[in-house]
Amino acid sequence: MSHLDESSATSSWFLIVNPSSGGGHFHKKWEKIQQLLNVYQIDYSFSFSEYSKHEIQLVDTAIKQGFRKIISVGGDGTLHYVVNGIMQQRYTKTSNIKVGVIPIGTGNDWIKTYTIPNSIESAIQIISKNHTILQDIGIITLPDTSIYYFNNLAGVGYDGYVVYKLDSLKKLGSISYILSGLYGLLFYKKPRFKILINNKIIETTCLMTLFGICKYSGGGMQMTKDTDPQDGLLDITIAKNFSFLDLVLNLKGLYNGAIVHHKKVEAYKTNQLEIIDIDTKKPFIEADGELIGTGSLKVSIQPNALNFVINSIRP
Repeated sequence: MSHLDESSATSSWFLIVNPSSGGGHFHKKWEKIQQLLNVYQIDYSFSFSEYSKHEIQLVDTAIKQGFRKIISVGGDGTLHYVVNGIMQQRYTKTSNIKVGVIPIGTGNDWIKTYTIPNSIESAIQIISKNHTILQDIGIITLPDTSIYYFNNLAGVGYDGYVVYKLDSLKKLGSISYILSGLYGLLFYKKPRFKILINNKIIETTCLMTLFGICKYSGGGMQMTKDTDPQDGLLDITIAKNFSFLDLVLNLKGLYNGAIVHHKKVEAYKTNQLEIIDIDTKKPFIEADGELIGTGSLKVSIQPNALNFVINSIRP
């Protein structure tokens, strides 16, 4: 389903809408979104995504038609694929594209970094004010040379396993993150990694290795240190041989950021790293809460890659 107006393409917004985001009541939300876009005099066209990763194709088509302003209507997964569509297209420089977000998803972690309220009207009001920043974008390259982009956080190990289990629990809403995390604590078997970072080789049994651009993931957890979405660097967190008890005792630290100071956690900043899986367990890899593969990977960053519309009022 789509509504295109090519004559006004370059001056109006194009909405990529995921009707399956947020676990229900989409039609009421979509009616409200349309009404508010009109109230705030935002000119727009739109398309609905119809299957997984359809957003990538929809973004490519919109940019080809001349649109340079995209709004992601959904959750973190929708935004992830919108970003991947922009980074993959070859019609214009990615920094020429402006991205806004109307959050109707389950997690909505990316918006927390920029104090965008989890509110349709507040998000549309922020878009109408048009305050933007250029943000870095992460790049993951897998051994088969496939490339994935991320705008928030990505990781390999326990967090990938949680995302793997989460897929079957998302219909339960925000509690699904907690349930999936608990399941992972009980059943995830920690693999051994060789991590190449800043001319250093770390070989360890590892719960997970995270690489972030923004601050929040997993429904509000803070597991990276001193993130700056504009510094051209990845913030790396290596959680080593954490036990079930370690995680339970540090649950508060996962949400207030104190976890990065734990003796079994190491934090780094770098513009590239490589993670080599050195056993047969093939750990899951996730990017922005989306499962993208298993095993080894290389990570890099593209500074100042995309213009995002953010809240001009920040703490």
